[in-house]
Amino acid sequence: MTRKSTLIYLFIISLLLSVSSCGKEPKKADLIITNAKIWMGNDQQSMAQAMAISGDTILAIGTQEEIDKYKGPSTEVIDEEGRFITPGFIDTHVHLLMGGNSLLNVQLRDADTREEFSGRIADFAKGLQPGVWVLEGNWDHTLWGGELPKKEWIDGITKENPVAVFRLDGHMLLANAKALEIANIDKNTPHIEGGEIVRDGKGNPTGILKDNAMNLVLNKIPALTEAQKEKALKAANHYLLSNGVTSVTDVDSLAGYGAAERLRDSGALSVRIYSAYPLRKWEQLTGIDIKQDNFLKKGILKGFVDGSLGSHTAAFNTPYTDKADDQGFFINSEENLYQWISGADKLDLQIAVHAIGDRAIHALLEIYGRVIKENGVRDRRLRLEHAQHIDPSDIKRFAELGVIASVQPYHAIDDGRWAEAMIGPERIKTTYAFKSLLDANAMIVFGSDWPVAPATPIEGIYAAVTRRTLDGKNPEGWVPEQKITVEQALKAYTKDAAYASFDEQVKGTLEVGKLADFAVLGADLTKIDPVKIRTVEVLQTFVGGKQVFDGQQ
Repeated sequence: MTRKSTLIYLFIISLLLSVSSCGKEPKKADLIITNAKIWMGNDQQSMAQAMAISGDTILAIGTQEEIDKYKGPSTEVIDEEGRFITPGFIDTHVHLLMGGNSLLNVQLRDADTREEFSGRIADFAKGLQPGVWVLEGNWDHTLWGGELPKKEWIDGITKENPVAVFRLDGHMLLANAKALEIANIDKNTPHIEGGEIVRDGKGNPTGILKDNAMNLVLNKIPALTEAQKEKALKAANHYLLSNGVTSVTDVDSLAGYGAAERLRDSGALSVRIYSAYPLRKWEQLTGIDIKQDNFLKKGILKGFVDGSLGSHTAAFNTPYTDKADDQGFFINSEENLYQWISGADKLDLQIAVHAIGDRAIHALLEIYGRVIKENGVRDRRLRLEHAQHIDPSDIKRFAELGVIASVQPYHAIDDGRWAEAMIGPERIKTTYAFKSLLDANAMIVFGSDWPVAPATPIEGIYAAVTRRTLDGKNPEGWVPEQKITVEQALKAYTKDAAYASFDEQVKGTLEVGKLADFAVLGADLTKIDPVKIRTVEVLQTFVGGKQVFDGQQ
């Protein structure tokens, strides 16, 4: 079944469900949610008080009086005592297996001194058998002043264990001496195209590897066993549900799809997954069934143009402000990207490509425009992942080409602590330019980039609405003219996020015939002081009408 025919079929089913009760006794609900403030998320942004659910689907939604008639002798009724309900949050950009695995590995994200960084690695390594790798980490060198870590910081405390711990953006890692030895990286290792082996004054590797150079070490790490994958996905499942996330786009499945299938079949998977495949391997998806089921599906490809701002690997038109001889670089050539995107587009596969610097974003928009012209106009829903630092002249092109800006609002309040020093006061005006994109009629959808940033939509909404940086130095907002409203942020996490995965007929809003995926929050996000949004708790999460997280327990 094609994607278009699938959407038509689901729309017809929705219509049938909505009229099935006309002229006869209404079907009785399995579950009724009552006494709530339900933000439905549709174009009218209407509110409801109650909701009737049958199986995994919304049977009716409206006032308490309207929903009472769906109550039967076996209907469960939950009184939400006036709590605020939103459609389940859809995180459009997570690294699912990596995120789950990060919960099980050394935690470095908030290490704010060199000593804390080294000490946490030492403590974690003590519990490992010799030869077992220390992984993930997600450190942030700006927290201790900006000096990149060196292998000497940890070599003496990790003699028996190879270490490869990522910077939080995933575009740079620190390897210890043992890991470099395993990967045969030394003074004589040649330059890696699309990456960098950072060296000291004598040409010796410091342990820092950027982008494609990371693969020299990553390719030596033993693959996770299927049991390890399942453990990581279970950890990810619980974490996401605790934050009200009911669906994700997994932008690099890392061979975790089979483990996710087993968890789904055993009833241990509650988060719905749209699983990406590497763009460069697009030919391997020839003939796949794009729409598998409501919990797991394929059909999207993820690629890269450039690296990241924090690693100085995002590609810009002009040099970095703090590094006059550096403009970043492309991880993949424009010709390769064009060939991959054009070929995949001809198979009607969805395409999502990472582009952060203004030069990378422009190049990708040019490729998308060329492919649209050559392959013909149709409903592609091309995605540009991150879209962080846009040349002002390219903002209007998102809407003109129908390209979805898949962005991560938490990055704005994180990177906003130091971004201006790297790219200057002029370029930051269209950095994380959410309002400019919306004003230009472009669609933005929100995600986290977890584990690069926490998969916490509440914090993402707070970031988009206030733009108050994590260091507290921008109380009125960093680049405040790019603030958006709470309703716009909510839609980017729900209704529009569903559209970005061709799922708007089955989820993203709370309406008759759609999946009963929703989150119960501790306060009405649309009414409270935006500064307080960050403190709002997720109290309950429901997927398919079943409660899968209870924050009160």
